[in-house]
Amino acid sequence: MKAGQHRLLHERKPPVHERSSAPASWRVALPHTAAAVPVARALIRTALTELAHTADCDTAELLTAELVANAVEHTAGDAPIELVVELLPTSCQVEVHDPDPAPPVELTRPVLAEPDPWQEGGRGLLLIRALSSSCGHRATGSGKAVWFRLPAVPAQRRRV
Repeated sequence: MKAGQHRLLHERKPPVHERSSAPASWRVALPHTAAAVPVARALIRTALTELAHTADCDTAELLTAELVANAVEHTAGDAPIELVVELLPTSCQVEVHDPDPAPPVELTRPVLAEPDPWQEGGRGLLLIRALSSSCGHRATGSGKAVWFRLPAVPAQRRRV
């Protein structure tokens, strides 16, 4: 065997199933309709699964759906909303950008009253506050971004 061949045999190549530690991010424009919600759910689930990210997929899907549904329901007009996802080795951050500059006050101020159990809405931002490791909002040049972050879960603590 030639020297070059021997070196190639001993080089360690990472297996295909090993999780990448490189960050991944993208932006997706979604329609300003209720149809955006299942699309956003599918996008976040696919991203976390395909990239083998260890953030809790069910929680990410639920909270993403809440952010998108709020943007569709509480902003006027038909301008698209934008889903921004950033997968880092230690966390997953999801943002939804919409054209309304008004902040979602229920996201950051203390909860003064429990939501009415007989009403369909009123729990989305409470879920985001309760289930994310951090959340918030910020002004953008064209409105606002509302975001949440979920931690990556070490392999030994994940449910199988």
